[in-house]
Amino acid sequence: MPADGQIGGMDITLLVPATPAIEATGSGPHTYTACLAEGLRAAGHTPRLLALPGTHPLPDAAARAAALAAWAALPAATLPVIDGLVLPAFAGHGDALAARPAVGLVHHLTALEPGHADSVRAGLRNTELRLLPRLARVIATSAETAKRLAEEFGVDPGRIGIVVPGTPDAPRAAGSGGPGCAILSVGALTPRKGHDVLIRALARLFDLDWKLTIVGAARDAAHAAALRALVSVLRVEERVRFVGEADAASLDALWHGADLFALASWWEGYGTTVAEALKHGLPVAATSAGTLVPPEAGVVCPPGDIDQLAKALRRVIFDAGLRAAMAEAAWSTGRALPDWPAQTAAFVAELERR
Repeated sequence: MPADGQIGGMDITLLVPATPAIEATGSGPHTYTACLAEGLRAAGHTPRLLALPGTHPLPDAAARAAALAAWAALPAATLPVIDGLVLPAFAGHGDALAARPAVGLVHHLTALEPGHADSVRAGLRNTELRLLPRLARVIATSAETAKRLAEEFGVDPGRIGIVVPGTPDAPRAAGSGGPGCAILSVGALTPRKGHDVLIRALARLFDLDWKLTIVGAARDAAHAAALRALVSVLRVEERVRFVGEADAASLDALWHGADLFALASWWEGYGTTVAEALKHGLPVAATSAGTLVPPEAGVVCPPGDIDQLAKALRRVIFDAGLRAAMAEAAWSTGRALPDWPAQTAAFVAELERR
């Protein structure tokens, strides 16, 4: 480990899922570790992304075997950083994790992820309760996750650090040019993202001119099918478009042509796509679940409250002048968000506190 104030020289192995259940939209856990590794390399460190096969965070036999084999093969000089998505694969092996100064990187606590059966969530919670306190340090990607690590999962607050995702610089959105309001939502098709809440709220605004584009991988096939059925039942097929995964160029075009960003999540640790929206200077309609939105840059409603969300969306969609004022505030807010070089430096500082 380098001396205090010295830059570079750390050998770091990031243990991540080989096929993570992530949003293929330029954000999410995998993007965090990929951007982090790039930043570490640029700063003179030696990062390795070690992708573990099998299913995560509900590990199958292949995942458990790969995790133990990888751990046994780690060079003595490397500092292991375990992504929270693969941590459950180490169930029953807390002593091995405690035997060296391992660091946990927690985006979302797996036990809190909606969509799992109660028994599955209980098993994940038990695993995280046993393993997280055994790590030398735990780095959370949001203040909300850090708070829950201490209050609900037994991690000593003195061993918790917070390094939020960096937000790459982005050009200011030009908007659709009208008529109407082009709304963009970016997030995987899972229950936690609340796309059904957003669609139901917008469907009430039949008298306004709006169109919604949803970008996100169908991580939960049944939920994705239910969303499409909901669009049909509500008779908004001509207004709601699912584009699935989007490559960088396609997503950039969608950001550029949007008038409003909307996300009705039940829970977010940080809200990476909301940060991206602010960086593009887009007004935001979101829930209070981990939102970054100041009141002058958008509207914020309680999770799951379709009535309040519909009322808030009506104001923003109807009043182009209000949207323009919110866009100015969003642009100013986005300029102040940290970038990846800054967050890489913050991450290294947390590693040096072990």
